[in-house]
Amino acid sequence: MNNRVFRFVFAFEVLLGLFLFTGCGSTMPQGIQQARTDLAQKIAAEPPGDYFIGRRYFKGSVYKFWGYVRKPGQPWNTAQLVVLNEKQKLAPDREKLSFGSDNNYEYKLWGNFSGQTVYEPASNGFYPEFVLKKYEVISTNPAPIFRSQFSDRARTEIGRTIEKPE
Repeated sequence: MNNRVFRFVFAFEVLLGLFLFTGCGSTMPQGIQQARTDLAQKIAAEPPGDYFIGRRYFKGSVYKFWGYVRKPGQPWNTAQLVVLNEKQKLAPDREKLSFGSDNNYEYKLWGNFSGQTVYEPASNGFYPEFVLKKYEVISTNPAPIFRSQFSDRARTEIGRTIEKPE
């Protein structure tokens, strides 16, 4: 009798474990999927032109790159992490003397890639140089593009790592 009870309890625990495990899938919650769909539609509707879209990516005072820059109509995963050349126009936060205060702001940027790469020692990386000529704030609270903006687990894991837009 004890053997039969043991098998029943064991089988029940296995089935319960399988049931709970299937709930741990990596599917995204409906709200996140909707936000990504909305963002993709917004990007697709951007008019072509002689400008870029930039997202400020401030990582404390450690790194000296500015943020991500992409062409209008292109998804964020095509964006490049850049260092700004501010000889013609200061970066928005530097202009206000409030460094990093515009983290995650989205901008319309006018300028060009100089073709040069800049070494950034804190990250030990080389980044394209973007010559800033003019900017306009698009949003101070734009749609999320980084995994850490969707997931608490990713937020705790990033630390000093440099995220890439998705």
